[in-house]
Amino acid sequence: MRFLCVSDIHGHAGLLEALIREADNYGWDQLVACGDLCFPGPAPLAVWKILVENRAVCVQGLGDRALAQVDPSKLAAASPGERARIERLKQVHAELGELIIARLGKLPQMASLPLESGHNLLVVHGSPADPSEPLTFDMSDDEIIALLGDEPADIVVCGGSHVPFEREVADVRIVNVGSVGEAPEGGVAHGAIILSSQTGFAVRMLTATP
Repeated sequence: MRFLCVSDIHGHAGLLEALIREADNYGWDQLVACGDLCFPGPAPLAVWKILVENRAVCVQGLGDRALAQVDPSKLAAASPGERARIERLKQVHAELGELIIARLGKLPQMASLPLESGHNLLVVHGSPADPSEPLTFDMSDDEIIALLGDEPADIVVCGGSHVPFEREVADVRIVNVGSVGEAPEGGVAHGAIILSSQTGFAVRMLTATP
């Protein structure tokens, strides 16, 4: 089984399509998305359609929860930047429609996927102990262990920080897949393929350009 894992798409359908094309070169079976799917990028509905068409396993990110819980008509802007963000929130609400917004609100914060080898893959936006707090490349082992929580996992697939990295801490493989739509270097999409077999698993980090 090959899992194509992505996160932080933020409404950038073109970059998501580019990463899928890159992953096609290696082959994959199941799309997994670690949240922050549709806001604030230019094509939220197209992103949602790609995820649905590929039967993606999705967990909820902070942006997804905000779309579902925040009524933009009740927000007041204190700066031009805030005003633009509120306006974009209204536009994304209108483009996605009430049904999709409701589905974003019902996404789980974590998903547990058993692997053929007997290992457990845990999908979360930030970290198992706190889905809103990302695991980052510059954390110490102790900081990461504190955020692993009590949820059993042999491999944690996450996003949130927009910076990809892979690391093993306390016998848990951490795979932060970075961001499809808001990579710090801009103009590229990051992700990973996790290859699972009866004997274990392997990780291939991916980078794609449109």
